[in-house]
Amino acid sequence: MTFVKGSFQRGCKISHMDAPRVDVLLDVDREHRAKARAGALHTRIGPWHFTARFSNTERAHKLHRMFDWVVICYSDAEGNEGRATVVTELRGSLAGERVVRGREGECAYGERASTRAPSLSASDR
Repeated sequence: MTFVKGSFQRGCKISHMDAPRVDVLLDVDREHRAKARAGALHTRIGPWHFTARFSNTERAHKLHRMFDWVVICYSDAEGNEGRATVVTELRGSLAGERVVRGREGECAYGERASTRAPSLSASDR
């Protein structure tokens, strides 16, 4: 794993490809949130290379979710790339759980350990 403070590939090229499994994306999210507070996480799992960082969008700032929303860019050995966003769900049956946006159904039915997000202290908000 490599942590690079302040660096991130701006704008991932999206192509049609098989995406990493939800549990793998949630593992990358968990590791990033635990270790890469201010920078980007670079890691490799199986055939996938991942770069994860906290979202720095205007909307994330407006909603005070900068340290909740994690953008994960991934690529395979052939150079195909994709992107996923992991957030703490605020409503419904997955409220309080970490989910991959657009793949909530897989998160609900996946065979994985609980991904209930830890409480953020006031200094983390």
